[in-house]
Amino acid sequence: MELVLIGVGLSMDAFAVALCKGLSMRRINYAHAAVIALFFGVFQAVMPMTGWVCIHTIVSHFQAFEKLIPWIALVLLLYIGGSMLKEGLAGGGAEEERCGVGFMALFIQGVATSIDALSVGFTIAEYDFFLALLEALIIAMVTFVICLCGLHIGKKVGVKLAGKANILGGVILIFIGLEIFVTGVFL
Repeated sequence: MELVLIGVGLSMDAFAVALCKGLSMRRINYAHAAVIALFFGVFQAVMPMTGWVCIHTIVSHFQAFEKLIPWIALVLLLYIGGSMLKEGLAGGGAEEERCGVGFMALFIQGVATSIDALSVGFTIAEYDFFLALLEALIIAMVTFVICLCGLHIGKKVGVKLAGKANILGGVILIFIGLEIFVTGVFL
């Protein structure tokens, strides 16, 4: 149960991004939604395992990087959120561009929303490899389900917001980036 709760906590940023993506979708394609949710789930699994591997291999070199995590998340989410905001205000672009569901956009969003999961890898350093992998897989499954819900909820709300969805989505992503930065640097 504790692993599921960790997964829920870690997936909230991905949920918010999925919600934004759902806001921008004109119609929901379930295969596409599954790919988006899977993308976020994979990133949420890879990051704790990366942290676990780093603790077991290059601990002294990696501690300096930990202080950069909030800055990296801030820059990535400001970039994606700013792009969505700019596109929404301009009112143009193809649906895929507006939704930010191209590979590069998904990659940047995946990194930005899962970078905090890297620190989970540091906290599970005493786990053996299989237990750490189990935790990563549970986190991935929880994130997948939560992102599917976010896409669906965003789609329902997005129909009502029609033309303003990208603006709202961009603002939400910028606020997520600021929240990660503030909690990572000041708390």
